[in-house]
Amino acid sequence: MLSHMNTTIPLYPYKESYPVKQIESRDVDEFLLPEEKLRGIFLQKLRGRTAIENALSNVSVELSIDLIAKVVDRGNLGGEAMVLFFNWAIKQPGIPRDAHSYYIIIRALGRRKFFEFMIQVLHDMVKDGVKPNLETVSAVMDSFIRARRVHKALDMFENLEEFGLTPDTESLNVLLLCLCRRTHVGAANSLFNAVGGKIKFNCVTYNIMVSGWSKLGRVSEMERTVKAMIADGFTPDCSTFSYLIEGLGRAGQIDDAVEILDHMKEKGCIPDTRVYNAMISNFISTQNFDECKKYYKALLESNFDPDLHTYTKLISAFLKSQQVADALEIFEEMLIQGIVPPTGSLTSFIEPLCSYGPPHAAMMIYKKARKFGCQISLNAYKLLLKRLSRFGKSGMLLNLWDEMQESGHTSDMEVYEYVINGLCNIGHLENAVHVMEEALRKGFCPSKIVCSKLNNKLLAANDVDKAYKLFLKIKDARRNENAQRYWRCNGWHF
Repeated sequence: MLSHMNTTIPLYPYKESYPVKQIESRDVDEFLLPEEKLRGIFLQKLRGRTAIENALSNVSVELSIDLIAKVVDRGNLGGEAMVLFFNWAIKQPGIPRDAHSYYIIIRALGRRKFFEFMIQVLHDMVKDGVKPNLETVSAVMDSFIRARRVHKALDMFENLEEFGLTPDTESLNVLLLCLCRRTHVGAANSLFNAVGGKIKFNCVTYNIMVSGWSKLGRVSEMERTVKAMIADGFTPDCSTFSYLIEGLGRAGQIDDAVEILDHMKEKGCIPDTRVYNAMISNFISTQNFDECKKYYKALLESNFDPDLHTYTKLISAFLKSQQVADALEIFEEMLIQGIVPPTGSLTSFIEPLCSYGPPHAAMMIYKKARKFGCQISLNAYKLLLKRLSRFGKSGMLLNLWDEMQESGHTSDMEVYEYVINGLCNIGHLENAVHVMEEALRKGFCPSKIVCSKLNNKLLAANDVDKAYKLFLKIKDARRNENAQRYWRCNGWHF
């Protein structure tokens, strides 16, 4: 692969290591991921369950519970195909027949609204002697609620005995949490009032209801729920106060939220990280960054440490307001504290930095994250490559491309387009031609804009012979691409 250079590079080692004839002689399966191989069986339109199961057994993959999750969570399998695949997979050696395995298929079916198949698998689970746990029940109820079928979730709660469970406090909390998380707080409140006296509440039950009203900024309902909580013999904890503060902030009553925090301290209830996070979020919503920093420092001076939510809120707010220096400082503090941001959060930090100004700050985030062992997503790499390409930073672009592939990501058409475009912008035409040829050899045909840009640059440099040869290669690649598109439109997958 290309590395940093100021002069023209030699021919790619790719051409020597992977000649075209060698690629053509390989099996198509070698280029597919394990989950794609298994999903591909259902594209063959085999007849009969036995034929499909035999074909699945002949696929050379190492089956695991994680691979099963990848097969059913991604792709476009239908409900019947997903159930058939799972029933085959659960019979294979090394795959546990437990609640977690069934949870994976139930969650996947629920996300795609295959509710009949989801309930069927749930009944099969009970028949097989596997008792559903609260995680499984939560997946079923949340699937119904997300699809706005609240009555189905309520019926599920009432009929829990069919699945070996009882409508108790824990299962009630699961349903209330699903309802409040999906902003069906009115339905949650009706259920809460209906089962009062029949099912015993605990502190978590009241906190869930307070959190639901908090999301809507309904201060009066929050206060009513807290009074009922105290009357029932429960003492509000830090979770309760954090929801109250958050709800007051949403209602625009920031001063009242500050009073609640002071009241906590007077009563001897020490605010924890969640309470400070709520205060920080309130002041972020009003763009009062001085108060944000004040409560962040107060959290550092307390007996509690900031968590991922604290850092993510602050960094995102600073980046949104283009206070890059403060964002970089908080990001470095987070890494020093040993808190590694997930891939999605890291991408969300890099994205705004790639929308304004030079790529220096975005590259600082990337380098620090990589130094501390953070996992960088392919989307983050694409954002950085696109920004570096636009600013003509060819050396940094090529180094980043190398690091992207070292981290296990493969180049797709977008990556090749950014690299070619960046090399064209600084006049490294021979290198751009090498990258274009590599993209064509791998089956990627960059957009007409990129191809035309490179061709025009070559013609402007009086390199007509190279431009013509490249034109013929692109023409062949475009013909193959159109043929493949036609095949797929007709359902021919080979």
